[in-house]
Amino acid sequence: MALQKADFILIDYVAKVKETNEVFDTTKEDVAKKEHLFKEGRIYEPKLVVVGEVGWVLKPLDEALITMEICKPCTVEISPEKAFGPRDPLKIKRVPIKQLYAKEINPVVGAQIEFQGKDAVVRSIGAGRVLLDFNPPLAGKTLVYDVTITKKFESREEKIGALIHHRIPIVEENKFKITIQDTCLTIDMPEDAFYIEHIEIYKRGIATDIQKFIPDLIETKFIETFKAEPKPAPLPPAPIAAPETPATAP
Repeated sequence: MALQKADFILIDYVAKVKETNEVFDTTKEDVAKKEHLFKEGRIYEPKLVVVGEVGWVLKPLDEALITMEICKPCTVEISPEKAFGPRDPLKIKRVPIKQLYAKEINPVVGAQIEFQGKDAVVRSIGAGRVLLDFNPPLAGKTLVYDVTITKKFESREEKIGALIHHRIPIVEENKFKITIQDTCLTIDMPEDAFYIEHIEIYKRGIATDIQKFIPDLIETKFIETFKAEPKPAPLPPAPIAAPETPATAP
């Protein structure tokens, strides 16, 4: 069955630069390690995509998803104009190295830095000046995505679970209990999620996602239940020692 706009799917992919065959992104942990892209703390797993939604993946890749079949690998090629645009020579500038030192930036060739509120790559250093490239790193490059749609979510419960996992991937999805009653959704939070940094922001994001993608649910409740630690069982009373028998005089 062909995919349609607003379908919830999971995709696995390996993304490369066509000109060099360099891998720059992937959902697969083994590929990330092999290509020296692995980052501690990142969770490598199929990525949730809502088909047709802006910002989840590059637009040309999103448009190609409609034509794909589940579990059938596909290759998508994206031109520079449809990816990150052509390289702009006006975005390459030389700046005095002392300006970077003043901001406690120690430039190294190839490093990505932030300068004057913009991201840049250090291209060269010499004669007291640094060549900074403010073009996106993938500007001017043709991108190739090897993609497989691994799953399509059908039920509301599956979609809600996917949205929760999208926001809080470090907690197993099955630990969240979902209850739907009329137009109200209740999400029982597991203890694993109580103390995650920025958890309130993630909960707000989940509620916003549900209002957007599942509009018939107009109320979302999060329940956090704190259980008291079990009290140790009382110790049995110590046995009462029998009184000693006084010694009999000879």
